[in-house]
Amino acid sequence: MTVKKTLLICAAALAFPLSAQAQETLTLYTSQPNKDAQMTVDAFEAENPDIKVEWVRDGTTKLMTKLRAELSSGVVKPDVLLIADSVTMESMVSDGYLESYLSPNRTQYEDSLYSEKGYYYGTKLITTGIVRHQKAPQHPTDWSDLAKPEYKNQVAMPSPLYSGAALIHLATLTDDKTLGWNYYEQLHANQVKAQGGNGGVLKAVASGTKPYGVIVDFLAIREAAKGSPIEFIFPKTGVSMVTEPVAIMKGAKNKAAAKRFVDFLLSKDGQQMVLEQGYLPARGDIGVPAGFPKRDAIRLMPFDAAKTLENNEVNKARFSKIFEG
Repeated sequence: MTVKKTLLICAAALAFPLSAQAQETLTLYTSQPNKDAQMTVDAFEAENPDIKVEWVRDGTTKLMTKLRAELSSGVVKPDVLLIADSVTMESMVSDGYLESYLSPNRTQYEDSLYSEKGYYYGTKLITTGIVRHQKAPQHPTDWSDLAKPEYKNQVAMPSPLYSGAALIHLATLTDDKTLGWNYYEQLHANQVKAQGGNGGVLKAVASGTKPYGVIVDFLAIREAAKGSPIEFIFPKTGVSMVTEPVAIMKGAKNKAAAKRFVDFLLSKDGQQMVLEQGYLPARGDIGVPAGFPKRDAIRLMPFDAAKTLENNEVNKARFSKIFEG
């Protein structure tokens, strides 16, 4: 080979680095907020420069409608899913759309946070607890407090007919032996207002329209940090949770890159990113965001995603009968 030809090859390599030439494409469908999704993609690409992530973002319901329409046409566009809750993932498992992958990082997680066969893995904990206005006269410490006479017509909560997190919260509490459906009947008798989503609850309590509410943790804690006159309470009995699971599609075009994406989210670096985003990491060895109590002070209530999927429509109907019937 001539010196001139060698120099030309070296120049070409400098202009087009091998990593760029060999770059793979990973397609992600996610329901994360845009800012969080961009942060997730940037962090993954920084650790995996040979992979370029193309992502589509929408709310879980709309995203799944789009995905299922594509799947019914025999088209599998995403390699990986990163969506709000494990119940939706269970529906994908039951329909045979997810790939089983046993990530080596799963040993760092509680068994309840991922599918036993590796179909999906929870990446964070978004819990539901109680929000209180600082001028409210009562100081609730547990779910049962909200059914007491002194809280009558004073509590707002998101409707499980509207909010996915509220539907999981309903399934969790009604499955608890000390609460059950009797608890929701008590709430209705106590004139608890159930409508809309978590944002409406935040607005009602922050404005003082309702002194107390049921809400996801990060919304209340972030607003309190900004100066809103509210506080978030982790009930003694425990909190329900959504886990924002990640999963690989069975028909994924780039399964190798998809596995690396799952491994990254479950790694220490991936979970540190979750902490920086202001959420409670799924791994117990990472720490907690500002404004959260110590990890061992947060009790997670038992939750069965498969059972909840099976009972979703029955639960909605029963709730509707109590609160709207």
